[in-house]
Amino acid sequence: MRVLVAEDFEILARSIGTGLRREGMAVDVVLDGTAALDRLAVTRYEVVILDRDLPGVHGDEICRQLAHGRCETRVLMLTAFDTIEDRVDGLSLGADDYLPKPFAFAELVARVRALARRATPPLPPTLACGDITLDPARRTAFRAGRRLELSPKEFALLECLLATPGLVISAEELLERVWDEAADPFSSAVKHTMHRLRAKLGEPPVIETVREGGYRIGTS
Repeated sequence: MRVLVAEDFEILARSIGTGLRREGMAVDVVLDGTAALDRLAVTRYEVVILDRDLPGVHGDEICRQLAHGRCETRVLMLTAFDTIEDRVDGLSLGADDYLPKPFAFAELVARVRALARRATPPLPPTLACGDITLDPARRTAFRAGRRLELSPKEFALLECLLATPGLVISAEELLERVWDEAADPFSSAVKHTMHRLRAKLGEPPVIETVREGGYRIGTS
């Protein structure tokens, strides 16, 4: 999934970004509201972690714009304002969830994953194609009963392919969905990660390379 972290306390923002990337998410980080709106205008995010008291454009205004635009992006407000009145106010603006600071990182991850499930069409709890199965919630994948030891990026690539078996996904789309702002759009990150994933999946091959740089698992 792709997540935007909009938080003006840079140490916290970078820490959240690093932690979510370790959970296999693609994360962009901005430190003010203007930059957040710029990102939202050009990139589709499943979830925005939004500090209410942002400089530039206030977090409340960003939330209003997303709600009024009927955007599918889900908003998790992350703020030091933690009274019942603050929470009701934030949810009334259109936020989907509200997490006061300080917070446990494990809870933040769980809430982000829950919101992401609401931002995308529902998928079965276990994705499968042939003898390959993948459990997004448990972060486990198997082939013919053998557990696959995958890196976060390898896992995310496999998850994207298994979510749409038989359909071609371009390298550009995979780069956007699995990587983040730190990725060089002209790099061969997708190709190299796909090579490692195929090696771990073993024989017979199940991921097909399609002309024009796309990939497909299963048959159309």
